[in-house]
Amino acid sequence: MTKTIAIFGFGPGLGMGTGRRFGREGFRVAVIGRNPDKAQEHVEDLTAEGIEAAAFPADLTDEKQLLSAVEGITNKFGHIDVAMHGAAMEMADRIPSTLDVDPDTLRIPLEVKVYSPIRMTRAVAPAMLERGEGALLFSSGVSDKNPLPYLSNVGVALGAQRNYVRQLAVELQHTGIYVGLLNIGVLIANSKAERIIDEHPEAIPAGLQIVRMPNDELGDHYWRMYTTRNTVESNIGFPE
Repeated sequence: MTKTIAIFGFGPGLGMGTGRRFGREGFRVAVIGRNPDKAQEHVEDLTAEGIEAAAFPADLTDEKQLLSAVEGITNKFGHIDVAMHGAAMEMADRIPSTLDVDPDTLRIPLEVKVYSPIRMTRAVAPAMLERGEGALLFSSGVSDKNPLPYLSNVGVALGAQRNYVRQLAVELQHTGIYVGLLNIGVLIANSKAERIIDEHPEAIPAGLQIVRMPNDELGDHYWRMYTTRNTVESNIGFPE
């Protein structure tokens, strides 16, 4: 039976790399993105590679839209076997000083990296528990485990997300549902962030060296996590 991966927050970097990798293994790909035109473009790119895909536009910070997307996916493809949360913040939403962090500057990071993953989980996990199988995959960064003040508000949100995912993994042990978190400390090729940094190098601190990685390689990491299921967290690009 053909399986389905639903990628929440699908973009040209992490989303495309993951969709392409799972698609090569026979998965159908549900593309969930905020911009309908871009979501459809991603579907067309996947389809051109022989991968069955469909777009389900949704703003993941809006619970009704997220639930509507999940309903649309199940109506078209059947149940969701793998749900991956890959949504990321806009670079313009970061706060470059911990002293400037306040509740307002945490609003967007928490919406994107904490509340949205929780909404996704609550939308898809009950059906997975009923079937006794499935996978919940999440994406994170480097700034919660390796403090970077220029990503101060992001780091606070990622710390909360990481704790949520690890708790989730403990609770779902022995249920047939795998929970995995990929901590990404590289600049993803073809991503929006890469384009912005290339166009505006001043967006990162002077002297900071950022390793770049092809989005397909990140897709490979997710595939290994999904198939081996031997770790909750996997780190890429972290300093030694």
